Amino acid sequence: MSKISASHILVDHEHEAKDLIAKLHSGTPFEELAVKFSKCPSGKQGGALGDFSRGMMVKPFEDAAFALEVGKVSDVVKTQFGHHLIKRTK
Repeated sequence: MSKISASHILVDHEHEAKDLIAKLHSGTPFEELAVKFSKCPSGKQGGALGDFSRGMMVKPFEDAAFALEVGKVSDVVKTQFGHHLIKRTK
């Protein structure tokens, strides 16, 4: 598999990401949370990052994204940019 597609929500603190996980479990759509809470410019598009292949993202993010099944959301992933929730979309 050469390319996948994913969306993410980027926040500064782990506790913020964990709060968002709770909101996801209570039924709030991932894309809605991305628009409201993500500090990444992609948040405006529901967190959509489009297609990417290995080597295009920082390693912790890439490893988590490629390990997910389509439609699933990661646990909190920490990178130098902050704390991410990643949803694999393709």
